[in-house]
Amino acid sequence: MKNTPFTQKHIELGAKMAEFAGYNMPISYSGINEEHHNVRSNAGVFDVSHMGEFMLKGEGALDLIQRVTSNDASKLTVGKAQYSCLPNEQGGIVDDLLVYCIEENKVYMLVVNASNIEKDWNWISKHNTGNVEMHNISDKTGLLAVQGPKAVQYIQELTDMDIANLKYYTFAKGTFAGVENVIVSATGYTGAGGVEIYFEDKDDNAEKIWNEIFRVGTPQGLKPIGLAARDTLRLEMGYCLYGNDIDDTTSPLEAGLGWITKFTKDFTAREILEKQKAEGVSRKLVGLEMVDKGIPRHGYKIQNAAGEEIGYITSGTQAPSLGKAIGIAYIRKDHAAEGSDVFVMIRDKAVKAHVVKIPFA
Repeated sequence: MKNTPFTQKHIELGAKMAEFAGYNMPISYSGINEEHHNVRSNAGVFDVSHMGEFMLKGEGALDLIQRVTSNDASKLTVGKAQYSCLPNEQGGIVDDLLVYCIEENKVYMLVVNASNIEKDWNWISKHNTGNVEMHNISDKTGLLAVQGPKAVQYIQELTDMDIANLKYYTFAKGTFAGVENVIVSATGYTGAGGVEIYFEDKDDNAEKIWNEIFRVGTPQGLKPIGLAARDTLRLEMGYCLYGNDIDDTTSPLEAGLGWITKFTKDFTAREILEKQKAEGVSRKLVGLEMVDKGIPRHGYKIQNAAGEEIGYITSGTQAPSLGKAIGIAYIRKDHAAEGSDVFVMIRDKAVKAHVVKIPFA
């Protein structure tokens, strides 16, 4: 297993550790529910240094990004970021990612999922006609997500950057906790507010940033948070997780990601996706709230009242903020309307659920 710059910190703090995307990662510290509530009401720190980062540089950088991603990166100006995906040739999803505009038309940072670093690199390289400089900086980059409604007010004193007034999906670059060339981005995967902090993993940068964040935050209840609570937080918001809710066989339109699929430009599988938009998709990713007792889990089948199979669960949990079991699922379009009754097959028993609006929280 690979380590992040903070692996030893997690072990010293007594985190429950496990392999995730090839990395030795903290799953929980004090417990999922406590960590989840701390982020929703206060603030918490996630080590997400396992994520991948690519730098694309040169006159053709924007053109390459436009060809391989579904969203319109030409709208990005310096200091703005964008959620997007990499469609494959069949209209499925190679990965979902963030695109950061460092210098308009010339320098961009792509942030990809840890499990897809090599796959994404190969995919983008295949479409690079040779005039774009590509650098995989994943192993040299540390990343902490400081999330929660009080996150920014705790750490503002560690920088001269005005991070308190960063708008959603914008970023600043400067000195943070005494470390230079840090990107602080108003992004995250919890729906609770906060920022993500990118820095070069060299010298004692990681140590400085970690120690300073907890120096100012610990007295106010800031805590380290594991990946298990990150999953319950993102699920309450209905955020897709690659490998669970989206993959090479799911289209962005089926997954409710039509808003990041822009037909104002040419990109991989544009014609397939345009046809899907015109004709409509046969299944949709929807939210489910359990009516009867039972927790929906990834892969569980879904039936209608007549016992026909109409879909399957992609993610599910007991939602700490809601006190209810929830899930997201691909369901046949004729059963996907809000309020529809469906039945999740849990240990061969049909357990009733309602189709509900996402986000749940």
